[in-house]
Amino acid sequence: MTARIFGLETEFGCLVHDPSAGTPEDIVEAIKDYAFYDKRIGLIDLHARDYAFEPARSGGFLANGARLYVDSVGSHEEYATPECDSLVDLVAHEKAGQRILQDLLKDLGLAGRVSFHNNSVDHFGGHTFGCHENYLVKGEDYFFKESLAVLLPFLATRQIFAGAGRVGGHRLVDRRSRDNIMSLTGHIEDFLFIDEFYGVATDPSVSYQLSQRADHIVKAVSSRVRFNRALINPKWDSYYTFSDFHRLHILFGEANMSEYATALKIGTTRLVLDLLEIGRAPREVEIRDPIRTLRSISRDASYRWILNRLDGSTITAIDLQRVFLREAQEFLRGRDEETDWVLKEWEDVLDGLEEDPMRLSDRLDWTAKKRMLETYMESEGSDWNDDTLHSLDLEYHNVDPDNGLYYALEQEQCMQRFISEETIQSAMRNAPTSTRAHGRSVVVKRILSKGLHRYLVDWDIVAVDDDRLLGLTNPFHNYHSEAEMLVRRI
Repeated sequence: MTARIFGLETEFGCLVHDPSAGTPEDIVEAIKDYAFYDKRIGLIDLHARDYAFEPARSGGFLANGARLYVDSVGSHEEYATPECDSLVDLVAHEKAGQRILQDLLKDLGLAGRVSFHNNSVDHFGGHTFGCHENYLVKGEDYFFKESLAVLLPFLATRQIFAGAGRVGGHRLVDRRSRDNIMSLTGHIEDFLFIDEFYGVATDPSVSYQLSQRADHIVKAVSSRVRFNRALINPKWDSYYTFSDFHRLHILFGEANMSEYATALKIGTTRLVLDLLEIGRAPREVEIRDPIRTLRSISRDASYRWILNRLDGSTITAIDLQRVFLREAQEFLRGRDEETDWVLKEWEDVLDGLEEDPMRLSDRLDWTAKKRMLETYMESEGSDWNDDTLHSLDLEYHNVDPDNGLYYALEQEQCMQRFISEETIQSAMRNAPTSTRAHGRSVVVKRILSKGLHRYLVDWDIVAVDDDRLLGLTNPFHNYHSEAEMLVRRI
């Protein structure tokens, strides 16, 4: 395939600063209801997409082709980008979700009293939540199984440039342990399909690490992921399904604030999938234990990042990434402008990581955050045991451009941008024009303008009443003419 569809799903942390505003569970429901019933930026689901996890009216599709909903497990506000086929669209729509949430807080008078955070860990509660990636890939069982041995080493080492960084660490313990800091909500969704679950304790042996989620990943591949978190969660559903292609759902993703890091993360992963599909993926990258490797790389304060190959030899994470890079340079260079951008930046970043990772603090989250924290410690005369660092870590991920510490760095021109603010503002209102999200957006906007109340919207279909239907079976087609024909009948 010469093109690829991809998207992100982000679960946001909700921090209530003023208890009179309500509980986090109250806030996420209020935000969702205001978005669909009052501000009318999308259509609320009238049907249950999943009776346990996505019942009716738990969220819906927005006018920009994206989806906003409350994740029943953990009661997170979650935003899924529309289907994208370019890095510019993907990064713009990922940021658009953050801007939309912040605007909703402002409209409800909650800005400052409540904040949303694009991070992936609760330092003191022991919970982790994800920024998941979706890619349209070949779906045959044999291809998926053959690809894993190559894909897992890439995902385990990708954190050297895609990691969001975090203060401290967690270790998994028996749920009955006195050290367990994690409690569950009591909602039935927390316990569905779970026979046994673990507890989480703080780990004082680590001061700072690359990944926010590495400490919580226990499987390479798993279909039940609440307490069986994996690198990959196979999805055989209609989302992004076309012909013999299916959705590859990558669970081990970091909630990046840096536009550059997001683009490089998605761009490199796309090229590795391209190599797999043309039969050019390097086999010499196979490693012994992807999960152990994941944790050891995240926690290696020396930044040597040495891992064990399947044949017993060792290789650094940088050199393993270079194996993928060389193959991509040989077989994919010159294909299009985005591919060449990824290849150039991939090489530059690996060279920078080898020379001095802190050279990259203007573009990678884990280095930018570490430099920020080190600057604070130097000015205050404190060290990694200072609890304030956890708060600074969290505030780096605050999505409010006026208060988030990442945005303070951006405003001081300490971070490289990948897109413009104007592009983000456009993505808040409009879907990508090159995928089926465009057709969905056209119809959703028409239904909203007409105030209709009999509809069904999903990733691959939009229907009005019983006789007006738009099938969106091909995610590469924008369905513009078909959508225009349908809206003329509404």
